[in-house]
Amino acid sequence: MALRGLAASGPSSRGPLDEAVAAAEERGAPAVLATGGAPEDDEEDEGRGRGLLRWDGFSAWLHCVCVVGFDLELGQAVEVIYPQHSKLTDKEKTNICYLSFPDSNSGCLGDTQFCFRFRQSSGRRVSLHCLLDHYDKDLPVYLKKDPAYFYGYVYFRQVRDKSLKRGYFQKSLVLISKLPYIHFFHTVLKQIAPEYFEKSEPYLEAACNDVDRWPAPVPGKTLHLPIMGVVMKVQIPTCHDKPGTTQIAQLTQQTHIYLCFCPVFLHSQMLWELVLLGEPLVVMAPSPSESSETVLALVNCISPLKYFSDFRPYFTIHDSEFKEYTRTQAPPSVILGVTNPFFAKTLQHWPHIIRIGDLKPAGEIPNTWVLLFTLFSFIYFLGVYSYKPYLNRDEEIINNYRRMYVLIAFSFKGVQQKRPSEAQSVILRRYFLELTQSFIIPLERYVASLMPFSLTTIPSEEFMKTLEKTGPQLTSRIKGDWIGLYRHFLKSPNFDEVLCEEDLLLWTQKHTEVETVDLVLKLKNKLLQADREHLPVKPDTMEKLRTHIDAIILALPEDLQGILLKTGMT
Repeated sequence: MALRGLAASGPSSRGPLDEAVAAAEERGAPAVLATGGAPEDDEEDEGRGRGLLRWDGFSAWLHCVCVVGFDLELGQAVEVIYPQHSKLTDKEKTNICYLSFPDSNSGCLGDTQFCFRFRQSSGRRVSLHCLLDHYDKDLPVYLKKDPAYFYGYVYFRQVRDKSLKRGYFQKSLVLISKLPYIHFFHTVLKQIAPEYFEKSEPYLEAACNDVDRWPAPVPGKTLHLPIMGVVMKVQIPTCHDKPGTTQIAQLTQQTHIYLCFCPVFLHSQMLWELVLLGEPLVVMAPSPSESSETVLALVNCISPLKYFSDFRPYFTIHDSEFKEYTRTQAPPSVILGVTNPFFAKTLQHWPHIIRIGDLKPAGEIPNTWVLLFTLFSFIYFLGVYSYKPYLNRDEEIINNYRRMYVLIAFSFKGVQQKRPSEAQSVILRRYFLELTQSFIIPLERYVASLMPFSLTTIPSEEFMKTLEKTGPQLTSRIKGDWIGLYRHFLKSPNFDEVLCEEDLLLWTQKHTEVETVDLVLKLKNKLLQADREHLPVKPDTMEKLRTHIDAIILALPEDLQGILLKTGMT
């Protein structure tokens, strides 16, 4: 799987669309490099060199692999968990069972891929894999593991089979992982799932043994990952990589993000605001694939900022948090993707609802009138009437969308070549990236100037005064109430985490040891102050800041480490 950055090119007379098309083609589908064993690279078997035990290599990438089938008496049931020593609580198994199958109304025939996310059971003993988890600090914030959640990557097959009582073969192969590498794991499933359904458990055991031999997921290194006779080439990005590079997009994001936003392109900027502010949002879709693709597209639209509220790409009425998220009081800060029509009534009180229909697979020639009718039906059902956007609509990107939509509707040759949607995905991803950077850079600069910053909030009025000279109007053509958007954001869950994720290690690299020691002491005193005076600081925020302090101390010379680790908060 080639995930390297695009090669630099010289001056060109090509227009923006041509460049986007070329970029889309160059970063196309994951490439199989070879058959047989992996190349003998320097990083090969790095984990083994540090004395890791059997299955530690597997655990660096996956928690386990599950096979979920349908039993006429029991319904969905976990048939296989591999490796066999993998631990799942009964609650986690139940969630996996129901989330691994489409709702009965979805009617998914053939092969379907989607993903889900579920909460780890409380009281579970967390395995930190301390020899491997230190790589997490080198990742971009939106690629870091969330210790409280698992991801499930599903390859579901439903085909007619007269030999079975039910008349259908129904089974899912599910990869359970803490890593949010959506596109990567979907590619792995495409390699192994079809063969597994034909060859059963011995094939699955062999595939897991291959994963156990993979090198550790070290950011910044080119990794060769053998899987059942082919080798995928992966480069995991680092926090120092430029946002929007090819390896980041191909590791985590959908190839056709445009197809997710196409039905609601007139509202795409408003949806960006809703995600940025952590507003409750529900996506009602006809199948888990459309549901998960759309939710993930929404979460990714504020990249490189991480979406810190909860999100569920696929959510069912059997989920263990169903009651928590469907209460009649004010909806929580969460994005839910659902397919069961029952949610249309249960969640009718939610302020922001998107209803979508079938999205045509990339490459199919759509009927022009169906496209136009679907477009207007999507817009009609977009239930965000209670929200007034802070920013004016970007007419330039809207006009570009309209031109591309006409191209897709009438240029059958272009659709067959998959050019318009892929090129538009590149343009759309770049648009969201520039919009997010224009918004967040002034705030990050101000927060950095306050080091060590306040644990509760930043002086909002002082920050607002700085926007006149250093605000987003310097880098964005979009007009509107930017100050109002900032005021709302400062009260949102995403802002609480911006403070915690401020790159303190990067700050220390630009300052002397004396200044770094002074920072550590001040931060320790801030934590003590918050504890003594019972300041309104979340426990998670306190814990993350303690983690940051430890990371800064460990980056100092050993003699200073010893002193600071012994120094209490005074």
